[in-house]
Amino acid sequence: MTRQRLLKVKARALRHGSWFKALSRMERYIYDLTLRCVKRVRSSVLAGMVSGIVAKLWKNLKPGFLETAMRIGSAIAAEICDLALKWGNAEASFWRHNLGLRRFLGVNAVNEGRFEAHGGTCC
Repeated sequence: MTRQRLLKVKARALRHGSWFKALSRMERYIYDLTLRCVKRVRSSVLAGMVSGIVAKLWKNLKPGFLETAMRIGSAIAAEICDLALKWGNAEASFWRHNLGLRRFLGVNAVNEGRFEAHGGTCC
């Protein structure tokens, strides 16, 4: 584990807002002190502590399956809603807010891998 790698993880956690949410004050102190004092972590005890902190950060950085599915499903539902409204279906305006429909569309898109074609945002 090098200082550069630890700096990249910290920068990403700060950007995504998980640095203060995921870590206790003590964990942040340990991480920052490691960054200041060590170029490469050699101690197995320190490596274990820092690895645990990094794992905690990664867990909070990566969105869960349902969060990803809801984000993708919302985009798909909005597209379907807009198309149906253009075709004259007045009831379609409520589809955009239907949680069950958004979850269904998102899970199907994630399982089929359709969302990756558009940068991970849509079908």
